[in-house]
Amino acid sequence: MSTGPGADSAPVHKPDTYTRRGGGTFSSLRIRNYRLFFTGAIVSNTGTWMARITQDWLVLSLTGSAAAVGVTTALQFLPMLLFGLYGGVVADRYPKRQLLLVSQAALGLCGVALAALTLSGHVQVWHVYLIAFLLGMVTVVDNPARQSFVSEMVGPEQLRNAVSLNSANFQSARLVGPAVAGVLIAGVGSGWAFLLNGLSFVAPIVSLSLMRTGELHKVERVPRGKGQLREGLRYVAGRPDLVWPIVLVGFIGTFGFNFPIWLTAFADGVFHVGAGTYGFLNTLMAAGSLVGALAAARRGSTRLRMLVIAAGVFGVLEVVAALSPAFWLFALLLVPIGMIGLTVNVTANSAVQMATDPAMRGRVMSLYMMVFAGGTPIGAPLLGWVTDVHGARVGFAVGGLISLAAAVVVGLVLARVGGLKVAVGWRRGHPQVRFVARERLTTAA
Repeated sequence: MSTGPGADSAPVHKPDTYTRRGGGTFSSLRIRNYRLFFTGAIVSNTGTWMARITQDWLVLSLTGSAAAVGVTTALQFLPMLLFGLYGGVVADRYPKRQLLLVSQAALGLCGVALAALTLSGHVQVWHVYLIAFLLGMVTVVDNPARQSFVSEMVGPEQLRNAVSLNSANFQSARLVGPAVAGVLIAGVGSGWAFLLNGLSFVAPIVSLSLMRTGELHKVERVPRGKGQLREGLRYVAGRPDLVWPIVLVGFIGTFGFNFPIWLTAFADGVFHVGAGTYGFLNTLMAAGSLVGALAAARRGSTRLRMLVIAAGVFGVLEVVAALSPAFWLFALLLVPIGMIGLTVNVTANSAVQMATDPAMRGRVMSLYMMVFAGGTPIGAPLLGWVTDVHGARVGFAVGGLISLAAAVVVGLVLARVGGLKVAVGWRRGHPQVRFVARERLTTAA
């Protein structure tokens, strides 16, 4: 257990609950460095969402295949699967602000390169594949550095709030980005959306440059040495409160978060709508995600049972949406899917970060991101193939069923590890599922 500044956020005896002090939905924005970070991020996140939507629609236009969209997504996340753990070692070893300055500049250059190819009329699908892979290589370092840098800006007391606001930031951009992308694709073409994305990374570079380094919370950097990767893996392996949330988000990320495939397939093949409506579907999901992020920012604690229940509800909603007979019902269901999916992500992310020793945080978060995003190269092509062969409804339903099954299994394992038992009953006329200590059940009997 750490005796450093993160010790209070690394509970051992009560792994089911993580609590933060300090109040208010936007409390971490009182900190100047984080406020700068947040401002720069909302600009680049908007550009990123514009590029994501435009990229998926461009690939579908070039190939007519949902599987090709899945391949593009897989290539973007393949580096995280292959090299993600090494990115965590780098994030723990070097100053994170400097790493982020380099990585954000590289992401901007990738966006400008794709814009140049598209605007010149020379873009081919292999160009998109290549740039997607290069983006993935940059995020191998950018993701763990960005995730763990949050604690250096705000400290342990505001960490959970800041993690939630990061998600709210990302989802707010998701409200704007897809809508703007749809207008640009229909009006002036995909290239301009890619160009605006590339230029948007100027904002975080300026924000990082303006930070006061003396106000950052000092974290002991890990010196170069052998066995640091194995050390991080051993650390996680000995902590059930880290292992099982990571396992659960791995299944959710691999099989439940393939929305680029499913939404393009539903928009094009099921409901026969254009790029503008496809952007609208993404905006609806973002609206739900934003509500989920703001609700998470208000909560003062993170409970693993909340993670398990939210993951189960997420799977059920995906199955229901897959079977929706009408466009309006499918569209409305995207709002709660976004909200619950974001709850799963924020709850797992903050629980893992707050339970981790600061010196290990880069490596642990790289493992988290490797499992959450690195499974996409497996899940995206597989579910893209299922979607192409059996239809969008079957592909979406399969993702939801796997997410539901993972939630049930991990919930039972966590209950067993924590000496709990699942109790099912009724309260005020509604079914209720609770985790109850075995001693209480024995006494009641």
